[in-house]
Amino acid sequence: MSDGRGIFIVLEGGEGSGKSTQAALLAGRLRADGRDVVETFEPGGTARGALLRSVLLEDETPLEPRAELLLMAADRAQHVAELIEPSLARGAVVVCDRFSPSTLVYQGCARGLPIDVVADICRIAEGDIRPDLVIVLDVSEDVAAERAPRHPDRLEREGREFHATVRAAYRKLAPEHGWLVVDGNGGIDRVGARVWAAVEPTLVE
Repeated sequence: MSDGRGIFIVLEGGEGSGKSTQAALLAGRLRADGRDVVETFEPGGTARGALLRSVLLEDETPLEPRAELLLMAADRAQHVAELIEPSLARGAVVVCDRFSPSTLVYQGCARGLPIDVVADICRIAEGDIRPDLVIVLDVSEDVAAERAPRHPDRLEREGREFHATVRAAYRKLAPEHGWLVVDGNGGIDRVGARVWAAVEPTLVE
């Protein structure tokens, strides 16, 4: 970019949307294009974040929604300070699997916490960092169910109603926040082409 800073791209979506697969595919394509790429994810993109991820997703103990929100925010604050901000400062393209949009959707809309409070906490955790592009992969409930992992984590085990709320929230919030919704149904390469078409305009020198 003109000021020498990098580009921050976030892949979002509900469980089974294919965002992790597409984030890896996008990062590989950007590297093949000769770019310095940092591929990361939330929660757990740092060593400290990995500890928080184990509490958030792997611990069987019920977690109060407010505690879940604050743990997500702690993970993000460390992630931004330790990895995302330094990478952008050196001019890298950062491809991140989940960021603040997930918190607005999951902890705000799906958990029922006040969205304005969740947004304020996200802004504190982000500091001065904002994504240049947020791509939301949208898939049907049937496709999401087909892609369900064999060993789901705590959030993946939430019921069908929860995940329907997540999908609806992404679709509702996208136009309000400038997120780009991309059809995630279909084969990996076909979806990858859609993602690339969405990313290309952001890749300005």
